[in-house]
Amino acid sequence: MKNSKNTKRIQVVAAIIVSEEENGSPKYFATQRGYGQYKDWWEFPGGKIEIGETAEEALVREIKEELDAEIKVEGFLTRVEYDYPTFHLSMDCFTCKLISEHLALLEHEAAKWLSIEDIDTVNWLPADVEIVALLKSM
Repeated sequence: MKNSKNTKRIQVVAAIIVSEEENGSPKYFATQRGYGQYKDWWEFPGGKIEIGETAEEALVREIKEELDAEIKVEGFLTRVEYDYPTFHLSMDCFTCKLISEHLALLEHEAAKWLSIEDIDTVNWLPADVEIVALLKSM
């Protein structure tokens, strides 16, 4: 199904939270879904944009709600367009840094920091696979 006009469209944002390690290699923060059809799959955290919000404002709010964390949105990385069976996802992805080290899992089952070498060790949501491929190519 290629995004017919009858397909529900969902606009979301995702935080590609990056931590620079001592050796200079980046690590990326991934979260494991605890609910829904894709329970136990891994994703970059984020969520829906509310009316009147910019993508960046939505991302800051969603990360505060999901992880009780403060982030700095550094820049736009990519937009992923993906057709799931019952909806079309449009996901704007931004690179981000944590303002403090505090993180709490308020909506997810698990989380981990992944290096490029171990980024393929989790079962990514289909739309997030495109982000992983981009990070690996950088």
